[in-house]
Amino acid sequence: MTRTTAFPDVRRADAGTALISSWIVPDPAVQTAAADAVIAAWDGQERPDAMLSLTAFLSADGSHVLHYAQWTDDEAHLAWARARRAAAISPIDEAIPGIRRPGLVRYRRHRSHLPAVASGGAPTLLVTPTFGTSGPDTQRALADTVLDVLADAQVPGLLGAHFHLSQDGSRVLNYAEWESSSAWRAFADGRVSARLAGIIAGLPGVTIADASSGPPHYRLHHSLVNVAPPTRATA
Repeated sequence: MTRTTAFPDVRRADAGTALISSWIVPDPAVQTAAADAVIAAWDGQERPDAMLSLTAFLSADGSHVLHYAQWTDDEAHLAWARARRAAAISPIDEAIPGIRRPGLVRYRRHRSHLPAVASGGAPTLLVTPTFGTSGPDTQRALADTVLDVLADAQVPGLLGAHFHLSQDGSRVLNYAEWESSSAWRAFADGRVSARLAGIIAGLPGVTIADASSGPPHYRLHHSLVNVAPPTRATA
């Protein structure tokens, strides 16, 4: 098991499912400790072969820890959860009481946008715009529409936009890797963002989950990678 401070390879070909969950902490002062406890819990146990990676991100507002986990398949994760999840969580709750867990969402990566010309920079910021959708057809229409716009736009500082579709058809999450906060702000205030907002507003069956507050921002805390990633898949 390898601990890193690099963003996970979200396009790895053997990741059949992505499990995304937020742990809401009782106080911003314990946010880092909560993330450390999760990483330590996994680092200290024998991991299933099907568990490929786990990454903890810290929300910019200090309210929660975002977990992004890659498994080969859902069945393997469910088998682990039935047998071992309670024992893994209990020591964390004893050390840091008051954590709330709204539940994980099971996603599959649909498609990704990568810049045609690599900047050479590494991501320092994760932004996760999330949308409510009325079913699988709406999910794909939304993701493909936004990806087509991004493919033509050349957005400075956007290192990757990886669209994930929830398996129940109700959500789309854009796992967007940014070179810096300033690059994100320039995009959010610019014409491409305004154009996308207009297009998305016209898509039937789509709602913006974070319309009032804007999408949450995160910085990477730590990643655990259990096997060496294979060659990247295509977009």
